[in-house]
Amino acid sequence: MKKKIIPAFLTGIVIIAAIFAFIIFSKSKEGLTDRQTIRIGVSLYRFNDTFISSIKKEMENYVKYYEKGNGIKLNMEIVDAGGSQLTQNKQVDRFISLNYDVICINPVERADASVIIDKALAADIPVVFFNREPVEDDMKRSDKFCYVGAPPKESAILEGKILVDAYKKDSSVLDLDGDGEVSYILLEGEASHQDSIVRTEWSVKTLKDGGVPIKKLAGDIANWDRNQAAALMEGWVKKYGDEIELVLSNNDDMALGAIDIIKNEKSLKNVKIVGVDATAPALEAIKKGELFGSVSSDKPEYARAIIEFAIAKATGRELPKDIKDKAVNGKYYNVSQYIVTVESLSKITH
Repeated sequence: MKKKIIPAFLTGIVIIAAIFAFIIFSKSKEGLTDRQTIRIGVSLYRFNDTFISSIKKEMENYVKYYEKGNGIKLNMEIVDAGGSQLTQNKQVDRFISLNYDVICINPVERADASVIIDKALAADIPVVFFNREPVEDDMKRSDKFCYVGAPPKESAILEGKILVDAYKKDSSVLDLDGDGEVSYILLEGEASHQDSIVRTEWSVKTLKDGGVPIKKLAGDIANWDRNQAAALMEGWVKKYGDEIELVLSNNDDMALGAIDIIKNEKSLKNVKIVGVDATAPALEAIKKGELFGSVSSDKPEYARAIIEFAIAKATGRELPKDIKDKAVNGKYYNVSQYIVTVESLSKITH
């Protein structure tokens, strides 16, 4: 009798263990259950940056959309580093201590991203960087790191193309005094930001390669900031006056700072100003004829890529096919960009 009971008992244990193993395997394969919550910690370099603010809004919108469509709770906390790398490092420490599943970082200082990477590696937590790309050596340190951004070379070429096309159509649109040269002012972003460096180089190069005869009057760093750009522009207007024919800006906020000064000078009413980002205030300025043009990254696409990478890294799930196919080495995602002028405004959705 005992010989029959013991094998039956052992068989029962084996069956239960097999069922349990199957459940564990299934959950592992799926990445998460419908009842699970993914905790996403997001640190932005500065809330009051107009472009970053627009990405923040789109991220919040996409989280709501994703939750409704997938029955999964995305607990996303977004914090402001206030332009301080020290503050951002502490925010990362907090996310790690609270066991967040994934961290999304818009770095304050690109070169200092290694500190965040060290922390993430020690905690074995994935990181999605965006807008400010860490150096390549840092990104290679783990497959858990990825980057989402709009290629600065492409945005610079498109910014330059706005002006090249206008010049080819009618040179007097840019060469206001008809002297055969287009005298310009250059407003640059942060000195260490790759977007600023690359946009400066390639916007100017595109103008030269496109046959626009340009002459630089002045240029300086305004740190992406409208007020700093206005202060610089005020000095240049006093110094150069109606010699200024063009303002080439690394972003829209600085372009708007230039507009704040130039629109009060009747002799400069025909000066052309271009920027990058196509923020809501910039679109209004384009409608009014104050901003000649801008370059927009697809902001909903930008936000979707950040969130989808975060979910994939946190759970082990596959990326959506369109994002996976577009990602370079499964690690870098380049957001689509396009020119915005008064003629194309009707096609823009924000």
